[in-house]
Order: sequence, then C-alpha cells, then structure tokens
Amino acid sequence: MVEPSTTGIKVRVQDLVKNYGPVRAVRGVGFEVGDGEIFGLLGPNGAGKTTTIECVLGLRRPDGGRIEVCGIDAVRRSAEVKQRIGAALQSTALQDQITVREALRLFSSFYRRKADAARLLERFALAEKADSRYEALSGGQRQRLAIALALVNEPEVLLLDEPTAGLDPQSRRELHAVVRQMRGEGRTVLLTTHYIEEAEQLCDRVAVIDYGRIIALGTPAELVASAKATPKVVFRSGRPVEPERVRSIPGVIDAQCNGVAACTAATTDVGRTVIGIVNYLQSEGNELLDLHVQRPSLEDVFIELTGRSLRE
Repeated sequence: MVEPSTTGIKVRVQDLVKNYGPVRAVRGVGFEVGDGEIFGLLGPNGAGKTTTIECVLGLRRPDGGRIEVCGIDAVRRSAEVKQRIGAALQSTALQDQITVREALRLFSSFYRRKADAARLLERFALAEKADSRYEALSGGQRQRLAIALALVNEPEVLLLDEPTAGLDPQSRRELHAVVRQMRGEGRTVLLTTHYIEEAEQLCDRVAVIDYGRIIALGTPAELVASAKATPKVVFRSGRPVEPERVRSIPGVIDAQCNGVAACTAATTDVGRTVIGIVNYLQSEGNELLDLHVQRPSLEDVFIELTGRSLRE
C-alpha cells in the first residue's frame, strides 16, 4: 500500500493537456493544492474546469502532462487514487426508486475504508429522509446526498464540480457551510465554480481558467489587489450635488451624478474621498442618506484579463 504524501501537497497537476478531436479543451494547465486547502477553479462554462476535474478523477485520460494525488500517479495508478478521493460531479444520476440509505450502502461497498452511514445521514440533515426515494428529494437534498456519497470512504481529497449550480440561495449557503466543515476536518477540497461570490467566500486560493488555460492564480485578496479597476464611493444625498464639485474632492478622479441625488465617485484614496464627501455635504447643509465603497472584485480581474464578463 502506498503511503500518503508527506510533502504537504495533496494534488499536483503539471502541463495538463486534453483534446477532443480538433478542440483543445485543456492547454497546459498546472497547479498544486495543499493539504487542508480549499482550492477553486473559477471560469465560465466551457473553460476547461470540468475536463480538468475529470482528468484528476481518472474519468478521462489526459493527452499530456502529469497528475499526482496524495503522491500517487493518478494516471498510472487510478484505482489506488480512487480509494483516497471522493467526488460530487455536476449531476448525480441515481435510480429514482433507490432510497437515501440504500445509496449510501451501495457506494460504501465500492471502498476498503467506510464511513459510518448513520453519522453521514445526521451530518447532512438526511436522517428523516433516509428511507425516502431519490425521486422525492428536493434539489438541495439531492446535492447534500451527493456530497454524503462522496464521503463514504473518508477521503483525503474531495473534488466538487459546480457543487451549488442550480441551487436556491438557502441551499447554496448550506452547501458552503458543509465545504468549510470539510476544511475544518483537515480535508483537501478542489472545486470548480463560475460564481464569483462563491470563489471569494470559500476558497483559500483560486485559479482563474479560460479557454483551457490558467490566466491568474492566487488568494482572492491577492487577485483583487492586482486589479487595475479603481475603487468607487457611491453615495446618496438629500439634494442633488454638482458633479464638478465632487470631482474637486481629494482623491476623486471622476464623478457621475444623476438627478435623484445619487453620485458615484471613482477615487485613488478612499479614506480622503469619504471624509471630503462628508465635509462637502455638511458645508452645503445637505443630508448624507447613504454611502458605501465599491472595491474591485474577482469579476473585475476576470474582465481585465479576458476583456469579457465571466457570465458571457
């Protein structure tokens, strides 16, 4: 039996290439995922995220490159890797008549190491649905079951492909809590997403992928800090303000104001601009109704790198 890697790296992908005929789906992708880290592949549909995950899982054979999971060659020794990882793909296809309990029992039979099914049912709030058929589950319950099935072998690495796609906001928050719990238990999580907010909230590091290539990699804070987009101070006042007067406030490089007393000021110095806006309104006897700061986001980073929105 191969011992787990002691290097602190749970997943290592180097120069990964995957083609579908003339289509180059993945073009030299490379990244490493550390022990206990939540690592996200962020990109639009068709960027190569799912193909990368499927190659790591051994569901597709790469045309080039190297993949290691827990220090094991994932291409040459895929059967051993599968014993150490769990996965929830974009869609989980189960028989309509299978019950939650039966599904957990079936999936557990595939592995040497088995988690306690009763604990999984409690953990994912499925105990009351244990004997319910799959067809009777809601979307959120099906997704929770998918992740429970991914944990039946107590995996070291969990791979999640678009885990919250199609879920309502409440179910999405519940799944986010589950993913954070995985990290709290020391598991490594590799997930794909096209939700900017999800990547910012969940991931320790993010690789932005587009057209089969990684175009940026770092912590969400590092990527946002690299954005060239200028912060904006958005405020509303009791009476309309003069755009030219706002543009004279320290730090402001441009201001757009409308006739309903709302104004957006692009600034190179948020602190000085906020103080300047407050002083200006006070000097005019104008009431400040609302003020907030819009800072660059991962969406801004993606647009700067690709020239298009993530959702296009």
